[in-house]
Amino acid sequence: MRCAVVLLDVRRSLDAADEAELVRRTAAGDRRAFDELYRRTSPWLAVRLRRRCADADVVADVMQETYLAVWRAAGDFAGSATGGSAVGWLWTIAANRLVDAFRRRARQEKVPVAHAETTVPAAEDEVMAGRVGHELEQALLTLPADVRQVLRAMVLDGLSVRETSLLLGVPEGTVKSRARRARLALREALS
Repeated sequence: MRCAVVLLDVRRSLDAADEAELVRRTAAGDRRAFDELYRRTSPWLAVRLRRRCADADVVADVMQETYLAVWRAAGDFAGSATGGSAVGWLWTIAANRLVDAFRRRARQEKVPVAHAETTVPAAEDEVMAGRVGHELEQALLTLPADVRQVLRAMVLDGLSVRETSLLLGVPEGTVKSRARRARLALREALS
């Protein structure tokens, strides 16, 4: 009977914990907290991944890789002082794993074409692409971390303002103002 009461207490404490607390407990090696985190977040994460990839096998692989990374790197989130949400951290891991899967697929599908005519870009185009790419990279590095997070979510992940707000755990108005600050800073840096 005592064992059942202890398990019930553990269950209640997990139910009361938010996702960030579950990640912290996972970092400490708590398997039940990891299971609860998976139970809460995997349906949502699977839906988000399916919106970006129709291949069920790729989504399943990305889910597995994501939660393996969460188990291994939970201490990285638990010790971070960025103030970001655990769900946002989880989505960032999943989005990166999905991009990796797309890159692997592209490399595997690349078939060398024999006797194909290749067009060589003009030297001016190569110089401009290198210059703009370098300037953009430098401009991105000057942005504050919170602004870069919004930019990454909205531009690279293609999320809406509302989705970005939920992902980062900030109000929609904050997302809009950070996106505006990013656009203005990048425009100024690149002009």
